[in-house]
Amino acid sequence: MSQVAAEPPALVSGWAPLRRPVFRALWLAQFVANTGTWMQTVGAQWLMGDLGGGPFAIALVQAASTLPVFLLVVPAGALGDILDRRRLLLAGQALMCAGAAGITATTALGRTTPASLLALIAVTGVGQALSVPSFQAIQPELVSRAEVPQAAVLNGVNVNVARAIGPAVGGLLIAATGPASTFAFNTVSFFGVLAVLYRWRRPRDHRPLGAEHVTAATRAGARYIMNAPRFATVLLRSALFMIFASCLWALLPAVARGPLGLGAGGYGALLGAVGAGAVAGAFVVGRLRRAMGANTLVAASTMAYGAAMVVIGAGPRGGLVLPALVVAGAAWIGVQSTLNATAQALLPAWTRARALAYFQLVFMGGQTLGAIGWGVLADLAGIRAAFVIPGCALLLTAVVTARKLRLARTSLDLSRTPFWPEPAAAPDSDSGAGPVLVEVQWRVAQSNAEAFVDAMVHVSRSRKRTGATLWGLFRDLSDPSLYVETFTVATWHEHLRQHLERGTVWDQELEAAARALTVAGTGPVVRHLIWADAPRSAPDQ
Repeated sequence: MSQVAAEPPALVSGWAPLRRPVFRALWLAQFVANTGTWMQTVGAQWLMGDLGGGPFAIALVQAASTLPVFLLVVPAGALGDILDRRRLLLAGQALMCAGAAGITATTALGRTTPASLLALIAVTGVGQALSVPSFQAIQPELVSRAEVPQAAVLNGVNVNVARAIGPAVGGLLIAATGPASTFAFNTVSFFGVLAVLYRWRRPRDHRPLGAEHVTAATRAGARYIMNAPRFATVLLRSALFMIFASCLWALLPAVARGPLGLGAGGYGALLGAVGAGAVAGAFVVGRLRRAMGANTLVAASTMAYGAAMVVIGAGPRGGLVLPALVVAGAAWIGVQSTLNATAQALLPAWTRARALAYFQLVFMGGQTLGAIGWGVLADLAGIRAAFVIPGCALLLTAVVTARKLRLARTSLDLSRTPFWPEPAAAPDSDSGAGPVLVEVQWRVAQSNAEAFVDAMVHVSRSRKRTGATLWGLFRDLSDPSLYVETFTVATWHEHLRQHLERGTVWDQELEAAARALTVAGTGPVVRHLIWADAPRSAPDQ
């Protein structure tokens, strides 16, 4: 199994990533695992109802699987950038397998309680937290840059085809043999993913300065997010969608058991309708994104999803619910695949796993908070209100975000390039000395002063994304053509990462735009200053 080398043309087939051997093998193995996960979801939600749980208790099944991800995905993302992602994925998948095996055993022995069911589901959630950021981060390693959007769609298809098949098969197994069989299938389903990951010979990461400490890596990821407004927009759009959209996944079992009066097989058919819509949407989402643009596609899909929820909540009847669920499935993949592909395209390799962890944090946090909130609302005001209110909120959100939170272009060159020369006469590269003050002097003609200051705003974000903590730009009062840029970095080692590991072609372009405005024949003059420890006082005489 080898790494992808060549970059294909910009317009590629929606199925092109499946020509990549590693991507294809992992995609098929994940399909089996996702099918097992959805079978387990049906079994767990149905078992919770059999154990006497109401709508709120059923909604807690989803919360139990997503809350660990919400709590742990950020440090897990940092681990994905500092450890070998393949080994971390193996550990996460093994933990999910162990959690599913525990549910299988307790259910087969008749020892399952609501508390034990939620606890073991939470164990699988911990494994998922370890896996999700790294799974997303390795996609650009398995396909070319131009194929990343198609890979995101195919991964969405994977989940949603599994959602179509898993619940239907799970419902049949529950009716025939009981929920324990769904848990057993899920346990076995992880073996394929483990086998593919074990065989994959992933190249070693290039880290000239060695691995970062998990705490420093987590801080670096947060700093990157705070200074990447394009990526922050994706996060906010995802949060506003998920907090309302999560109602459907949390309360659909209650709709099936309550207003529709369906059994386990009927509930599986409802989820199958969602999956069928997602599969249908996958065939057109790529063409729609090229024709409409990502921003319009996400807005239109959000409106379609909200309208489907209003239809389901207004008067649950099978003749309306099934078509509405098909629409919801297509709209779901339109939103999620577009936001996911946009997020991946906005991140450089050095921070991809930890930044995508925040994407998953928003995704799972929205599901967790939404599941709890809409479950409480359903208990207090009924199923209808719990669907209609978030559905109307999505309609409003679609209109507002399309105008105020537009998705940015993703054609940025984020490949790594150490465009700064390594500083000379400096402390040893392993030195934790600091903080470091970097001073850069620029000569700018007054005619270019305003444009230079504007260009330096973008440079400041670049500095902060790669490690700077404080940044400023000053003009010399006695020499108006002299501008002094200053920024601090926590340690000398961290500053060397700016020089050697974190710079991208895009960062280089931002600095080049500022350089182009300087006086001809001059260049930035750089000084490095390190914190001076106060001299020790002589002992008292």
